[in-house]
Amino acid sequence: MHRSLIASVADTTSHRDRDSINHAVASVVLNFLNAESAVIYRLTDEGEGPLLTPCVSLTAANRGRPEPTLTELPTAQALQLFPVWKECVDQQQPRQLLDASGNISGAWPIESERDVVGILVVEGMRELVPRDAELIGAILRILKNHLAALDYGERDTLTGMLNRKTFEASFEKLRQRLLVSSTAQTAVEPSWLALADIDKFKSINDSHGHLFGDEVLLLVAQQMAKCFRGADQLFRFGGEEFVIVLDHASEAGARIAFDRFRAAVGTFEFPQIGHVTLSLGYSQITPQDGPTTCVERADAALYYAKNHGRNNVRNFEELVASGELSARAESADTEIF
Repeated sequence: MHRSLIASVADTTSHRDRDSINHAVASVVLNFLNAESAVIYRLTDEGEGPLLTPCVSLTAANRGRPEPTLTELPTAQALQLFPVWKECVDQQQPRQLLDASGNISGAWPIESERDVVGILVVEGMRELVPRDAELIGAILRILKNHLAALDYGERDTLTGMLNRKTFEASFEKLRQRLLVSSTAQTAVEPSWLALADIDKFKSINDSHGHLFGDEVLLLVAQQMAKCFRGADQLFRFGGEEFVIVLDHASEAGARIAFDRFRAAVGTFEFPQIGHVTLSLGYSQITPQDGPTTCVERADAALYYAKNHGRNNVRNFEELVASGELSARAESADTEIF
C-alpha cells in the first residue's frame, strides 16, 4: 500500500494548477485512509476572525468524479465554530476526534513558508497508527514545498501579488464557472474585473527615486490585501497597475469594495512621500468574455477616471448607459499618468 501511496503522491506534483493539486491531495488521503470524505479549506481573515472557505470536497461516493466546481461546495464558515479545527490551526498540529457514535475525524494544518493557509479535514476514517500519521504529514509537507515552488513562478517578487502570467488561466476558470451557472440558470451574484492605477506614479519615481517608488507599490499592495476578501484575486499587472477580480458580488457591493480600496490608499501616509491616490475602472465579467475584452472595458473606464480628476472609481457599463462612453470605447492616446 505504501508503494502505491508514494506513486500517487508523486503524481500530485505533476499538476501546476492549485485546484488540481488540492483535488489530487484530497483524493490520495481519502483513498489511503479509506475515509468517507476529505475537504481542503482555504484559511482567510476578512477582519472578523479567520474563515474557512472550501476549495475541494471529495466523498467516498465521488472518488472518481472530476473536480467539483465551487458552486457545489458549501459557503465559508467561521473557524471558531469548530474548536478542534481551531486548535489544529493555532498549534499547527494535527488533531483526531472520536465522536459519541464512534466516528473518527482528523484535521491537519496546511502550511505555507510563513503561516497556516488552510486545513485538511477527513471524516469517517480509520484510526491512525503513528506511521500512518507520519505519512499524512509527509504528504502535506510535499504539498507545502510544491505550492512554494508554484508561488515563485506565479507571484510578483516585489508585492507578493499574483503576477500577470497567471491572470489568463485564472480568468478562464472563472469564466467557465460563470458559463456553467448561466447554462444551468443558477442565480448567482455577478463577477467583476477592475484595473487600478496609481496616479502620477512617474512623478514619484522622478522626484524620489525608484526605491521609494517600489515602496509605494509594496504599500499599495498591502492596502489592497486588507481591503478585499480572501477569495478575491489580486494581481500586479505591470508597473503601477493592479487587477482585482471579485467573484460573487452585487454591483453595489463591488462599488463599495473598490471605493474602499481607493479611500484606504488616499488616506494612507506614505513614508517620505505623503499622500498618494489611485484611479480605478471596472466592468462586469460575462461568460462570453475573453480576458482581453474584459480588461479593455475596465481600461476604458480607468482612462475616463484619469481624465475626470483622478482619485475616483468608474464603472464601464454605467458610463455606456449614460452616454459617456461607447460600447467599444478605446483608451485615450494622451499621456495622463
